[in-house]
Amino acid sequence: MSLQSVREYFQQHAPDLNVIVTEASSATVALAAEAHGVEPDQIAKTICVRLVDEVALVVTAGTKRLDNRKFKDRFGTKPRMLDAEAVVAATSHPVGGVCPFGLPSPLQVYCDISLRAFDIVIPAAGATNAAVRIAPARMGELTRAEWVDLCQ
Repeated sequence: MSLQSVREYFQQHAPDLNVIVTEASSATVALAAEAHGVEPDQIAKTICVRLVDEVALVVTAGTKRLDNRKFKDRFGTKPRMLDAEAVVAATSHPVGGVCPFGLPSPLQVYCDISLRAFDIVIPAAGATNAAVRIAPARMGELTRAEWVDLCQ
């Protein structure tokens, strides 16, 4: 269902983009970089976090880590990652396939400026072996993301 919801999302909002399904797993940044022949930071990693009263998605360059101070300064709380069950409940995507597309209900998306170092990034697409090649600016536009500086 999750992969299908992402495909339907792109059919409706960006029919020129194709979901790439690989035989190899791309469930981790390292596996995804290998499967798509790119450097790890070109993988757009989506993290599902709980803010004070809501769940949000933070998309960062693959090897970047959230900076606790920057996060707390921006949101007034420490970053709290959701467990696997809560991630699926919020996004319909399994861990390793989480992306800001094809969500069952809207979530606020924050794109870290670390993604802007690349012309094309590769976020997951709703399954542990699915992804899409997309310009960071276009990903931000499609998801109505707010650009932030949250990484170390």
